[in-house]
Amino acid sequence: MSAPLKKPIEEFIGADITATMRTIGANARAAARILATLGAVEKKHAIAAMARAIRAATNATLTANREDVAEAEKAGATAAFIDRLRLDEKRIAAMADGVDIVAALPDPVGKVISGWERPNGMRIEQVRVPLGVIGIIYESRPNVTADAGALGLKAGNAVILRGGSDSFLSSRAIHAAIATGLADAGVPGTAIQLVPTRDRDAVGLMLAGLDGAIDVIVPRGGKGLVARVQAEARLPVFAHLDGNCHVYVDKAADPEMAKSIVLNSKMRRTGVCGAAETLLVDKGAAPTLLIPLVRMLIEAGCEVRGDRDTQAADPRVKGATDEDWITEYLDAIIAVKVVDGVDAAIAHVEQYGSHHTDAIVTADRAAAEKFLDRIDSAIVLHNASTQFADGGEFGFGAEIGIATGRLHARGPVGVEQLTTFKYRVRGSGQTRP
Repeated sequence: MSAPLKKPIEEFIGADITATMRTIGANARAAARILATLGAVEKKHAIAAMARAIRAATNATLTANREDVAEAEKAGATAAFIDRLRLDEKRIAAMADGVDIVAALPDPVGKVISGWERPNGMRIEQVRVPLGVIGIIYESRPNVTADAGALGLKAGNAVILRGGSDSFLSSRAIHAAIATGLADAGVPGTAIQLVPTRDRDAVGLMLAGLDGAIDVIVPRGGKGLVARVQAEARLPVFAHLDGNCHVYVDKAADPEMAKSIVLNSKMRRTGVCGAAETLLVDKGAAPTLLIPLVRMLIEAGCEVRGDRDTQAADPRVKGATDEDWITEYLDAIIAVKVVDGVDAAIAHVEQYGSHHTDAIVTADRAAAEKFLDRIDSAIVLHNASTQFADGGEFGFGAEIGIATGRLHARGPVGVEQLTTFKYRVRGSGQTRP
């Protein structure tokens, strides 16, 4: 950890944005070389120190967050947006707990994925190594600052964080705590850097790679942000474009289980990417379950937009349009449709879904297995809420997003997904004929 680093970025804030971002990139690349050599115990201690510092900075973080929330409310932000932005003591404690869980996870770096010996006696091993420098661009969730920093460090990566303008003060307060923890542990503060400006040009510079300093970009936010990243990035991206998640209630579903799962999937937190946006009800279950499910949702404060069968079930249901089947509301709104069995449900999800998270509620094992096998989503659940689409709930400690692509990472992006691999080959003088 004694290798020289360039000056901390705080000394360059007054410079133009291009120079500032280039300095951030150069510092991150230098830090990544140091982090790649840190042992598991050193990283664990550093991440645990981050968690302690986050707890100690609770009051400062809450003060900053109140300013962000007040600005968002003044600007007319939706209730769902405010919920994603708002912090309280419980959420900060959960944030720190998540960082502690990351600290305790097995270190992925150096893990031998597979190994074999060739007939000529050479021994080949596939070994996990850090990605290098990860650029993370996110919007209203300030907790991503802690989650992403801890996960990146655990996997031996340097991290460049660009938080949203709406959560700028909150993210800055959390990052200040992280920096304190790193200093206490003797790890360079440039291991986890926060872009010190709301200027949107910083995003463009990150997407261009900062002169080759960034190895991968992870966007976490709304459709506009992710679409821009996917369109402009000149380097690999871990991303999902939509969280248009479905719950299908089969005719063999237990009624009380169905009600519990549907309500939790939609209403636990409406602004998270794993919130259900469409409810599909088997026409075989509709006579007994459709009315109770719709009534339950409406009475919980959820607007229901449905097909003709759903409208007939309750006069308060608004008519659904084709647009509703593809919409990620991130709000207390849900689209409801009656379908002709599991095959029709699968066809609907494949036509309108976003390959994020989809669930089936049923006691019919054959129907469940068909749904699990044929739905091509990153996460598919049987008899469980879609709100389990979360790295913490998967045992990853935290995650920096849900990737819906098919290359490298899919589903919650946790510690292992933030590594790549190399081949180590050991010989005894072999040459190729």
